[in-house]
Amino acid sequence: MKYLKVTFILTPDSETNREILTAYLSQLDFDAFDETPSEFHAFVSSGREDFGQMEEVITKLPFRAEFSVSEVPDINWNEEWEKHYFQPLLLGNACLVRAPFHQTYPQARYEIIIEPNMAFGTGNHETTSLMIEQLLELDMTGKTVLDMGCGTGILGILSSMLGCAEVTAIDIDERAYESTLENAALNRVTNLKAFSGDAALLKSQKFDVILANIQKNIILRDLEKYASVLREDGIILVSGFYRDDLGSIVGKASELLLQKRMIRERNNWVTCAFTR
Repeated sequence: MKYLKVTFILTPDSETNREILTAYLSQLDFDAFDETPSEFHAFVSSGREDFGQMEEVITKLPFRAEFSVSEVPDINWNEEWEKHYFQPLLLGNACLVRAPFHQTYPQARYEIIIEPNMAFGTGNHETTSLMIEQLLELDMTGKTVLDMGCGTGILGILSSMLGCAEVTAIDIDERAYESTLENAALNRVTNLKAFSGDAALLKSQKFDVILANIQKNIILRDLEKYASVLREDGIILVSGFYRDDLGSIVGKASELLLQKRMIRERNNWVTCAFTR
């Protein structure tokens, strides 16, 4: 498969601005990111690019982002992840996340194998690690779980390992849907059902735990639907947004009579829990 590499020059160039750009591009069709001291690179498979939409996003950024495009054919993505990004990761002193190609890694109570395949959710990003750490503190025994924007399926897979009764995993990206099925099989998880779509798929089923590591605007749009399928004593964990966005998330939750129970932050990324 041929990929296009978009090289960005940011002004001013900072770690925060690179994180902001990554967050926005992750909502488009970009599959992977890397960087050098002077450049930021984003990759998209040829034929899926929509540079008009990308330029629209760039104009709204609080900094300047100039870009150029080049073709990069036949990248070995497993090799790229192994060399540059995805290393075995121990979270909460209890959960190891690794890829099938890793040969050396620490032992942990829970071991999740993830075949990255450019789907979001390997535990390396702050929002995923925050969600995992929070899940490790919950009693998941016998719970029904909804994983919205499931990415690689990592949160649903961990929920199963923690003893939940069943997991419903949903992602609008077909690649994420396929990745979740693949990773569930890799981890011998049999009580996870994955679907390709969005919150419109949610009907009358009720859930004890709802996980939504997505993006601010999607959470704001769909939080009412999440609340409608949450059991009375259930919990909603949301992440994928910055500290500055927390006020709008909490405000929307308050309108829906959801109570804020927990806020955790890392490098300006936030995870928040709500209950009825």
